[in-house]
Amino acid sequence: MPSFHNFDGISCLSSRADDPEKKPKTIVDVGCGIGGSSRYLARKYGAQCTGITLSRVQAERGNALTAAQCFSDKVSLQVADALDQPFPDGMFDLVWSMESGEHMPDKTKFVSELARVAAPGGTIIIVTCCHRNLEPSENSLKPDELSLLKRICNAYCLADWCSPADYVNVAKSLSLEDIRTADWSENVAPFWPAVIKLSLSWKGLTSALTCGWNTIRGAMGILLLIQGYRKGLIKFTIITCRQPRAA
Repeated sequence: MPSFHNFDGISCLSSRADDPEKKPKTIVDVGCGIGGSSRYLARKYGAQCTGITLSRVQAERGNALTAAQCFSDKVSLQVADALDQPFPDGMFDLVWSMESGEHMPDKTKFVSELARVAAPGGTIIIVTCCHRNLEPSENSLKPDELSLLKRICNAYCLADWCSPADYVNVAKSLSLEDIRTADWSENVAPFWPAVIKLSLSWKGLTSALTCGWNTIRGAMGILLLIQGYRKGLIKFTIITCRQPRAA
């Protein structure tokens, strides 16, 4: 994986950890899963972190893990909708969403909610898989590319894909500032062949059979992801921006 310091939008935020006046004090992890990112960010910045997920099972498991690490005073996970967050405007210094945008059926609403809960001057970081940007001469992706994305969506129950440029356009429409993107596909793509190699081991095969069809379908979907990365269709993208500071 690439270092955070390879991307100005994140390395700038990372450097704030050394400046008590600049580091975030309140963080929301949108699409937190069982809270790995939430706990990491809270430790890194000494901040209060709230994670939201649609899964009650994930929230309960994540809170149990947090309690086991004696960290419940800093991190809490709750069930909430990323497209209708239960927070007042401008609540968080850092709004973080990692690998959740793929599941959002309305990308404009998704980014709008991230922006709404970001404090004046607050940073928004979105880490998500996108499809490639269209060329100036293109009105849409090629038929074979659309077909491949549809198969991936079916394998993982994902919403429609968008491009990094689409995210940038939404951010601009919301008057967000310092909008930057980076493509980390080259660094992330080797992960999936490694997963395939592990899944073909005896332990991986027996585990997949024990877990059932959904797990097997997900494992088969990895082959489609590998194809998408090799075609240059899938882009593992980081988008950073911030709310304008208060006048």
